[in-house]
Amino acid sequence: MFLEWFKAEVVADTVGHPLAIAQANQSVSARAVVRGIHFATVPPSQAKYVYCPKGAVLDVVVDIRVGSPTFGEWDAVQLDDVDRRAVYVAEGLGHAFMSLADGSAVTYLCSTGYAPEREFGTRPLDADLDLPWPADLTPILSAKDAAAPTLREAEVEGILPTYAACQAFYETLRA
Repeated sequence: MFLEWFKAEVVADTVGHPLAIAQANQSVSARAVVRGIHFATVPPSQAKYVYCPKGAVLDVVVDIRVGSPTFGEWDAVQLDDVDRRAVYVAEGLGHAFMSLADGSAVTYLCSTGYAPEREFGTRPLDADLDLPWPADLTPILSAKDAAAPTLREAEVEGILPTYAACQAFYETLRA
């Protein structure tokens, strides 16, 4: 098998600007492990190009941008080693996934490096979001993700990015 899973000009044409890659990460998770909902302060935040080279995950992107017309809405797609899809997560959006198989690997190309002082999360089991985690799996969360605030609590705490700040940052990327 040969697979071209990332091509810079295709991503740039699709999202309207190049994806500068500053860091590449890989995680491996047991079945039912949930990671996220993670995000970083805007600017610069962290865009991600996410791919699952082994196993399967249900990948979820959540609009956490306060003031966005789609605030609190999400989209989900299965990433796996069969269909070999990838997902682009723009700066200012929340990202989470659940491993659907033991040993699922997720690879991330990231626009900025990890900076713990800029990294935040919201609770992936937030009832108001009602994310589509499979009913036949009992989610396994890290202590950090289990203790994360709900989306509404994060909004009240003032840790979420604003739609206006994200739009302004996206313009700098297109320039």
